[in-house]
Amino acid sequence: MFGDYSIGDLGAIFAMQGFAGLILFSVYVLMALGLAIIFGQMGVINMAHGEFMILGAYVTWMTSNAFQHFLPSLFPGYFFVAMIFAFIASGSLGMLVEWAMIRRLYKRPLDTLLATWGLSLILQQAYRSVFGAREVGVELPDWMMGSWQATDAIQIPINGMFVMCLTILITIVVAYVLFLSRWGKQVRAVVQNRVMAGTVGINTEKVDRYTFGLGCGIAGVAGSAFTMIGSTGPTAGQLYIVDTFLVVVFGGAASLLGTIASAFTISQAQSTMEFFLSGSMAKVLTLLAIVAILMMRPQGLFALKVRK
Repeated sequence: MFGDYSIGDLGAIFAMQGFAGLILFSVYVLMALGLAIIFGQMGVINMAHGEFMILGAYVTWMTSNAFQHFLPSLFPGYFFVAMIFAFIASGSLGMLVEWAMIRRLYKRPLDTLLATWGLSLILQQAYRSVFGAREVGVELPDWMMGSWQATDAIQIPINGMFVMCLTILITIVVAYVLFLSRWGKQVRAVVQNRVMAGTVGINTEKVDRYTFGLGCGIAGVAGSAFTMIGSTGPTAGQLYIVDTFLVVVFGGAASLLGTIASAFTISQAQSTMEFFLSGSMAKVLTLLAIVAILMMRPQGLFALKVRK
């Protein structure tokens, strides 16, 4: 298999595969951060997470069209505005869903699974009715087009580098919010002991609502990033929900570090094996390896001890 390649060519190929794995890692992290907050911190199995992501993608698409038609001179910077709108739209919808439905289903994980699965079908049909069944794509600004020539044989897409930088920034912000801010301390207090947190004056219902909204808002930002690497359709979110849950479960519920480590491990394994095998076979082997590891370590790579 390697006879037709020189050592330099093989090095370039593996470098490109590794960078492709980093882009996939960035997408997984962006998608899994919100789900890790909702599933890990709140114990809610949100099967509609992909639809919150797609809402962010549609908001980005609408923002792109609005800037093209009404503010063409500011079009190069529309993406930053679109991310803010995507976060607000998905986060607001998430808080509404938590108030109307999820708050009645805490400590009933199977019921939340069924309820959010039904919600995902409702949102898919709503997107189909409003935006149509055909997939849509955004037009990227000129500065996001093209690639950076790292070496004579290695080209790195500029939009891929932007996604990675965005992932790093969002991860830092989420880590600060959860571990250093006053609100983050309240979230962790509710996770560790809800009853005791309530007795010391923490409004647990408000914490739950904002936590669910934050997770959904991050999914919306992930949807904005998703528009740079794929087209947006009513059911596009379902293509990634399984991989996202896999990242969260494998990393360990309620563990931010575990989510990042899991996303890196899965993305690099898939990207490397896709060079030797087909994409579907790489996914199957990755899944089998993860299942085998989880059989030996059901709590995932990292697990937090919490009081019930």
